[in-house]
Amino acid sequence: MELSVVIPCLNEADTLETCIRKALTGIAAAGVEGEVVVADNGSTDGSREIAARCGARVVPVADRGYGNALRAGIASAKGRFVIMGDADDSYDFLEIPRFVKPLREGADLVQGCRLPSGGGTVMPGAMPFLHRFWGNPMFSALARRMFRAPIHDVYCGLRGFRREFVESLDLRCAGMEYATEMVIKASLGRARFAEVPVTLHPDGRKSHAPHLRTFRDGWRTLRFFLLCSPRWLFLVPGLALLALGALGYALALPGVRVFGARLDVHTLLVASLSALLGFNLIVSALCAKVFAITEGVLPEDPRLTRFFDRVRLEHGLIAGTGLFVVGVGLVGVVAAQWRASGFGPLDYAATMRWVIPGTFLAALGFQTMLSSFLLSVLGLRRR
Repeated sequence: MELSVVIPCLNEADTLETCIRKALTGIAAAGVEGEVVVADNGSTDGSREIAARCGARVVPVADRGYGNALRAGIASAKGRFVIMGDADDSYDFLEIPRFVKPLREGADLVQGCRLPSGGGTVMPGAMPFLHRFWGNPMFSALARRMFRAPIHDVYCGLRGFRREFVESLDLRCAGMEYATEMVIKASLGRARFAEVPVTLHPDGRKSHAPHLRTFRDGWRTLRFFLLCSPRWLFLVPGLALLALGALGYALALPGVRVFGARLDVHTLLVASLSALLGFNLIVSALCAKVFAITEGVLPEDPRLTRFFDRVRLEHGLIAGTGLFVVGVGLVGVVAAQWRASGFGPLDYAATMRWVIPGTFLAALGFQTMLSSFLLSVLGLRRR
């Protein structure tokens, strides 16, 4: 069998029959041997009976969630290619032949696009104003920027793919993030993409409201984007804070005046905080990346492999020890001055210029040593 059309379903009696009949017509128009699989997620409105009557194969899915329904439906699909789409009649399954063509030509993932930026069409009343002009364009732009996804509509639920390819992605999400997880992992794995403009029609359901919740699902998408990108969650802010700390030291140590204000030891304290936070974020980025790759959440990254080939535990220990010794030495200089003065009052403006960098370097060195051990532990399974 060449094609399976998988439709997740939860109480879709209003529109399910229309979707199945369009899907069967689309399969025939594409000239392929195919089937319609309805992954039912616990419907109580007769959706299963409707699906069976219309010629679809029903797959009961006990675990609730959009992702769970799709995962079970795809796992039971018999076709080499799979086209998935929602059961609310907002997607026109008569467009199936347009997805089959690029799949036959070698595409791994054929993404539908409803937005005009990718040639798609949104019919009046088919998409809320906030989704159309802010949510979808913004998250699609983020997907292009953060993951280099070559698409214009990351949320479009009408898409086709090679079944073996999607199974190889090891998708984990149980809910609505499943669709974006597919795009993200395919992008990180340098999959062969194709994009097909489609038309989005108004939701045809009358008995219940759409399952989508604007702000809740928007936050879930943003959260998932960040969890899948240690670079943007940890590394970029960490580098910015580290650079800010370095700038603070460069200005405060010589006591430079900026806009008439002299930067002194207070600036050194804030710069030390910024640099330490930045260092911790950078280490967190490395740890998160290693853990995600080890657990199969993210694909292998050649840059990380090269990093572990060149930077060993011993390198981190030597660097950390050196920073720690220098830091303790700076503090020791002030301690010697204090002892020479009979442990009396010190010139804080002068001594704090030694103590603050000293404590900063000692803390940074100690964290470097501990972080080196932690990264080595996380990297054991990779090797």
